[in-house]
Amino acid sequence: MSKEKIKLFLVDDDPLFLKSLEIEFLQHADFTIKTFATGELCLENLSQNPDVVILDYHLDGIDKKAMNGMDTLDKIKVVNPDIPVVMLSSQDKIDVAINCMHHRAFDYVVKSETAFVRLQKIITTIFRYKKMEKELNWYMERM
Repeated sequence: MSKEKIKLFLVDDDPLFLKSLEIEFLQHADFTIKTFATGELCLENLSQNPDVVILDYHLDGIDKKAMNGMDTLDKIKVVNPDIPVVMLSSQDKIDVAINCMHHRAFDYVVKSETAFVRLQKIITTIFRYKKMEKELNWYMERM
């Protein structure tokens, strides 16, 4: 089995948070990481087929006309519904999390000191899920 690097897109309009997240991921695992300050830039690069997108909920902190995270999530799902998207937000509100899940986010993480550890666990879960899905498809094809 080839050990290809996981291609991760990080999308956040907070340059400091974005850089710290990128550094954390590069220090803890073998990722190929692309960072984007806007949802528009992320969407322009979707043809690179990221394995996972970590997407900020707001995304309009710098440019008030920028597409927000929910609109970006919806557009990602139109382009490729199989890309797992994890929403990130400083809002610790259950209704925001539920709304993200209704829009087919894989998970929702509150920006905090434990955010990176949660993101690592979620990415591990995503790949376990993808592996099981592959195995299931293999068996289904043989029935």
